Amino acid sequence: MSAFDSIDFFTDASIIDDPYPYFEHLRAKGAAVAMPKNNVMAVVGYDEALTIYRDDERYSAVNAASGPFGLPQFKVDASDPGKDIAPQIAEYRDTVPYGALLVTQDPPSHGRTRTLLMGMITPKRLQENEEFMWRLSDRQIDQFIDRGSFEAVKAYAHPYATLVIADLLGVPDEDRAKFVDMLAPAPGQLDGSSVFAGNNPLEQVGIAFFTYINDRREQPRKDVLTGLAQAKYPDGEIPSVIEVVTIAAFLWGAGQDTTVRLLTTALRYLAEDPELQRKLRAERKLIPDFIEECLRLEGPVKSDFRLAKLPVKIGSVDVAPGTTVMMLLGAINRDAKRFERPNDLVVGRKNVRDHLAFGRGIHSCIGAPLARAEAKVSLERLFDRTTDIRIDESKHGPAGARRYTYERTYLLRGLRELHLVFDRAR
Repeated sequence: MSAFDSIDFFTDASIIDDPYPYFEHLRAKGAAVAMPKNNVMAVVGYDEALTIYRDDERYSAVNAASGPFGLPQFKVDASDPGKDIAPQIAEYRDTVPYGALLVTQDPPSHGRTRTLLMGMITPKRLQENEEFMWRLSDRQIDQFIDRGSFEAVKAYAHPYATLVIADLLGVPDEDRAKFVDMLAPAPGQLDGSSVFAGNNPLEQVGIAFFTYINDRREQPRKDVLTGLAQAKYPDGEIPSVIEVVTIAAFLWGAGQDTTVRLLTTALRYLAEDPELQRKLRAERKLIPDFIEECLRLEGPVKSDFRLAKLPVKIGSVDVAPGTTVMMLLGAINRDAKRFERPNDLVVGRKNVRDHLAFGRGIHSCIGAPLARAEAKVSLERLFDRTTDIRIDESKHGPAGARRYTYERTYLLRGLRELHLVFDRAR
């Protein structure tokens, strides 16, 4: 019996910093592995996960942001075990943690909300936002360029991601600084502290946007917030203020989390590998492929969840309705059946965008293009203004004995801090 057999994925901190040996332990048992304690079926196979992402008939996303916690006890009719439990899910949805967010909605509600969101965030708005990214990157770098060192999470990635999403959503310039301090706790903490945070964990952000949207509906202006306030569903119906606020708060939190974790992962890989860094500095066209490999190897989302609505078979395993299906993306994206040399960072990998770091199907991450753009812009400007970015060994220890700490959450994968040193470009 392996020591891994006694691990509780949802509470055990021993696998936080390096979960990959544990994932391989699960893979040795099959593409899907039962975790009876929490009524969970863990999926580590790529093909199996892709099938689940594309099947909205048999799987609900109601628990996508909370996993097996906070769910009601679903009742399966013994005389009709194949009966869909979707009516029960609808009945209890308002009690499920984060159950009002776009990421947890099922069709047809999901399609209706996503259409509203796409009407708010237009191609023109995205282009303007990317232009802002370039200016903001320089502003952030200006704050530490003379020092020759910086802590990547707090001094760059977090304020950068927050201010980019604030610009995208049209937060007034004079209010943006306060948004940097509005950092919601990462969901899925191992001690359970944030699991039952309610349907909208971003309370402060929600309050601010409630004020903005109300104001713009009463007194329209020529700004982005007015566009959000006046957005309509495809049938012409005007959403409630709460519906608009929920979308804005979701975008703010999701855009922030994804970008911060992607940026710090990319910087750690570059700082640990001088040859790779030199190659990317010399061949900037390779940066997008490098970003995809970072997403594959160390994606911001560690686990994603669905709930079986009907009896299903995952691999060779039968799964009953009401079972939480957990897709372990850190294992799925290192499946040797899909990726050659799955544990190596390979710039130029032919199927580099096959990874599932941003999900697939109707719930594929709507902020994925934004995160990719932010990462590319940041690396470009850091390369322009620095040379030889390195790990600060006084903080993280020497090569071969590094000390990194990661977020203590079963949902997300990201460094808590990353200290770097560099030489300024002449």
